[in-house]
Amino acid sequence: MNSKTFKIVSDKAGCRLDVFLSSEYENRSRSQIKLNIEEGLVCLNGKPVTKAGTILKTDDFIEIEDEKTRLLEAVAEDIPIDITFQDDSIAVINKAQGIVTHPAIGSLSGTLVNAALFHINNLSTINGVIRPGIVHRLDKNTSGLIVIAKNDTAHKSLSKQIADRTAFRKYIAIVDGNIKTDAGKIEVPLKRSKSDRKKIATDENGRYALTYFNVLERFQSYTLVEFCLATGRTHQIRVHAQHIHHPIIGDDVYGGSNKFGLKGQLLHAYQLELTHPVTQIRMKFSAPLPDYFEKVLEILRSKNSR
Repeated sequence: MNSKTFKIVSDKAGCRLDVFLSSEYENRSRSQIKLNIEEGLVCLNGKPVTKAGTILKTDDFIEIEDEKTRLLEAVAEDIPIDITFQDDSIAVINKAQGIVTHPAIGSLSGTLVNAALFHINNLSTINGVIRPGIVHRLDKNTSGLIVIAKNDTAHKSLSKQIADRTAFRKYIAIVDGNIKTDAGKIEVPLKRSKSDRKKIATDENGRYALTYFNVLERFQSYTLVEFCLATGRTHQIRVHAQHIHHPIIGDDVYGGSNKFGLKGQLLHAYQLELTHPVTQIRMKFSAPLPDYFEKVLEILRSKNSR
């Protein structure tokens, strides 16, 4: 794979890593650079670095790999999607399990972006031609609500709401075991795993992450839980659930059991609340649980009633 290298001179010392790289790449936004860093495409002095805010020093050596998808442009594909709401500024989509949010290495087609380009007129350009409209993501096997920006003004507003924690995202999941408390919070920093770059791990030197939870229903060996994100780190709910020893069932990446023949974790983004970028009206959207999720609940509830 091709790469580009930089050596930090004295007048660039003290600069943030993402700020420096975005100044070197006119055709990549700072948000794109940040994603490149988080995806492990950047090395500092020979070692992978995943903190966009890393402060650079004189004689630091930076190597950034080419973003393979950078040379590609996402194309429209006639893939059915469930559009919950849309107007001239935003679109709210109920994403199905098994669909990747945007094209990336290994999944260049069949994504939510490919479908959105076919079904929705106009998408924001802030995240480039590979991630048009994408303000936040859902994991491939996580279903539920995701908001897409249809112009750059809406994108900036939604991104700020997420960063300021004024846009709320709530999820429902079934986890292994019985959580002892009825409600609580998981406040544990997260960082990309050193042993497996595709996974996220808890790490005291990682990025701050906070998840709230409420128990909705208890079963013999499982718990139905509502999770609310206060921050939006990659795989946050899945890793936090594993951290408290109650991984989400169907999540084979983070230790969840799978006695129901599931194709992925039972994690559904069922509620999204935000302020409309133009009207400033507070809006709340809900998405029903998928059929396969409901079937597992039926089985568990039938066992509870015996």
